[in-house]
Amino acid sequence: MNILDKIVFDKRKEVDLKKLIIPTSQLEASALFERPTVSLAKALANSSTGIIAEHKRRSPSKSVINQNLNVQDVAVGYENAGVCGMSVLTDGKYFGGSMDDLLLARAAVSMPLLRKEFIIDEYQILEAKAYGSDVILLIAAILSREEIKIYSEFAKKLNLNVLLEVHNEEELQKSIMPSLDMLGVNNRNLKTFEVSLEISKILSTLIPDEFVKVSESGISSVEAINDLKNYGYKGFLIGENFMKTDNPGKSAQQFIKALGA
Repeated sequence: MNILDKIVFDKRKEVDLKKLIIPTSQLEASALFERPTVSLAKALANSSTGIIAEHKRRSPSKSVINQNLNVQDVAVGYENAGVCGMSVLTDGKYFGGSMDDLLLARAAVSMPLLRKEFIIDEYQILEAKAYGSDVILLIAAILSREEIKIYSEFAKKLNLNVLLEVHNEEELQKSIMPSLDMLGVNNRNLKTFEVSLEISKILSTLIPDEFVKVSESGISSVEAINDLKNYGYKGFLIGENFMKTDNPGKSAQQFIKALGA
């Protein structure tokens, strides 16, 4: 089993257990369930910088990134820096995140929040809505075309934006459908963890223009973003680059300032 298979295997057990503890009716009764969502796709389309900043404590490839910061401070720092949205990792076992991180970020800021998770069940989409998310991530590598269709259409009914992540042409071709808002190209191969921005460049011409193009992972310089903009990318997901510093908000602010210079 590669790391992605392991994560999905554990995620199925986790979701089955959660369903027993918190029924869907309880999620739907959440105070945040009726909250009007904010569109990340629109924020990116109207932005000159397109930064989606991430809150990430650790990852399978980099063990510990930053365990010392509280998520509200990071969220406020990012919002003040002028990012378009924030990605919050909610996986506990592999990334050190939790649903509470999403809830605390939501309490602190009004910008769009993306629940970064390995979604394999509609239950997790209800959960995202109940905990204040505006956007869900769907990963083509772990879903069939039919699942992508079901989950993305379900998310649209809840007024959630959908960011679909692909790693290669095969995943992209099976995934293109009207119920997506953004197509993200992950420059990190989730099976080997190798990173190359060439993946974003190669796939850019295959993504139809009606979708907002997002490049994810391995982006650490202003030059990389300016280069990717030439390929039609409007969104750039940056996690480790900000999170490995003592003040992610300040790092994001400096980065955005350099981007505008």
